[in-house]
Amino acid sequence: MAVPKKKVSPSRRGMRRSHHALSANAHQECSNCGELKRPHHVCSHCGHYDGREVIAAEKAGGVVRN
Repeated sequence: MAVPKKKVSPSRRGMRRSHHALSANAHQECSNCGELKRPHHVCSHCGHYDGREVIAAEKAGGVVRN
C-alpha cells in the first residue's frame, strides 16, 4: 500500500494548489442598454443579443418567459 515517506510541507502543498484558484467572471456592456452582461449571452435586462431582440422584454425591464 502506498504511504508517503515524509510529511508534505505547507509550502509544497500550497505550490501544488496554486492553480486551483477561481478566476473572476468576464463582463461587458450590452450594446443596447449598457447593462453589464456575460460575453456571448443574452442580456437579462433588455433581451438583446448580437444587435437584435431575441427575448421579448416588458416595459418594466424584466424578462418575459414563454
